Order: sequence, then C-alpha cells, then structure tokens
Amino acid sequence: MSDTIIDVTTESFMADVIEASKTQLVLLDLWAPWCGPCKQLTPVLENLVKAGNGALRLAKMNIDDHPAVAQQLQVQSIPAVFAFKDGRPVDGFMGALPESQIKEFIAKHLEGGLGQTPEEQLLESATQAFSEKSFQQAAEAYGALLQINPENRTAQAGLVHCYLATGQIEHAEQLLGSAPELERNKEPLAAAFAALKLAQQSNETSGETAQLEAAVEGNPNDHQARFDLALAYQAAGNKQGAVDALLEIIERKRDWNDDAARQQLLTLFQAFGFDDPISVEGRKRLSSILFS
Repeated sequence: MSDTIIDVTTESFMADVIEASKTQLVLLDLWAPWCGPCKQLTPVLENLVKAGNGALRLAKMNIDDHPAVAQQLQVQSIPAVFAFKDGRPVDGFMGALPESQIKEFIAKHLEGGLGQTPEEQLLESATQAFSEKSFQQAAEAYGALLQINPENRTAQAGLVHCYLATGQIEHAEQLLGSAPELERNKEPLAAAFAALKLAQQSNETSGETAQLEAAVEGNPNDHQARFDLALAYQAAGNKQGAVDALLEIIERKRDWNDDAARQQLLTLFQAFGFDDPISVEGRKRLSSILFS
C-alpha cells in the first residue's frame, strides 16, 4: 500500500495524521469491520486520493481496535471522515456520501483541486471514442470501467450502445438482462433499453420505404402504413422522418391503436436522448398537438 493510503493506530496518529497534515491534506477515515456503509465509502476515498497524485493522504483507523481518537473527536456514528490541515481538523462529514460530494469536500481544502480518478479517465476516453464512432475503442474503455466497478450503470449503458452501433443486438440483450429491475426505468439504463427496443424493431423491419410512402400518399389515413413507414425510417437512420411520421399519426388520430404512435415517439426521444435537437423540437410539437 502506498504512503498516501495507510492504516493508522493510536500510537502512529500523531506522526501519520497530525504531523503529516502540516505538509499535505490528510483525510482520517474512521471505520469498523461491522460497518456496511464504511465498506462502500472507503474504496471511493481511495480512488479520490489516488487521483490527487500525492497531494493528500488517506489515514484509515479501525475504531474497534483504536477507539481513543474517535472518542476525542466525539464521533457518534461511522463512517466519519475528518480533513486535517496544519496539524488540526478543519472539516468533516459522516455517512457514505456520493463520490461527487466527497470530491467537492476534498477540493475545498486542496489547492489546485483533484485530478481525474481512473474511472473518470476511462469514462472520458470511452465517451470521446464513441463520439468519433470508434466503437471498438469505446467498448474496451467501457469494459475496463465495468471491471473496476461492475455497478457502474453509465459504463453498462455505454457498452450497450457500442454493441448496438456494431449490430451486436444479442450481446446488448445479454448485458441489459443483468441490469437490476429497480434501475431499468432510470437513466442511463432507460435510454439503453429504449435504444435496444428500436434496434430490435429495426431488425424486424424490411426498410422498403418506397412502397410504404406510396401507400401513405394514396391514403393519408392509413395509419398502420404510416407507422410502418416510421419504423422503416428509423431502421434507415432517418430520425427526423420517423418523428415526423409518428407526429402525423397523432395529429390525425391521437388514440390510434391504443396510443401506439405516441408510445413509439417517446421511445424514440428516450433513445435519442432528451437533449437531442430532434427530441427537443419533437416534444414541443407533440405538446402543441396534444394541448391544442
């Protein structure tokens, strides 16, 4: 274990925390083996300390074995973390906070702030590669993220999008099949499930748009033909065409086929991303139709 992440005892506390804090920020992590939240918090602290590149130290103290410091600090519950600077405690928090809040806590007391954690570096690399359509490179980065943290839902969703972008629908289905039920309707997994649904629909669609366009032109109220045309546009990557066709159905007959057009439209928006310009404009148009 590096000298930036250490186990500290009552006897070593003065040297490892008090004296050390005169040259670098020291985080004192008070924990115990029976404490569940401690087991969640400590790995997060370790990752953030590693990202500090030596600018701060994590001193971990088992209060079952060494209770004196916790008693002196009047700790009522654990996990408890204290920031030491210049030989004294300057701040602290209790409980397993989210990583973003812990990072803000550290940054308040660390000149120059924190660098990126290994997970943040991999996520940035994966996102950049995906935006450049380097799907294999992105998939490798997302996969590495999942090796570090199998519960990283952003990495899981990102890898699904990589599989879908390369036509590996079965791989995407298998990966999403392992997602917890309670998280499937939350982002970013919800968007991944929506994208998978579109890919499955596209895989079943012939994509013969000319025949469908002719059918709709011959009978503008042939809503099934227009719906199939939307799916064909979707399969061909014509996002705007798919949205326009579904909006046309809703405008002509809102409740057609048990609201199928609106439901499909919402799936499109979720798969595209709600901040996608086509989604933004499409939602405005949908609201205008529904509330006019």
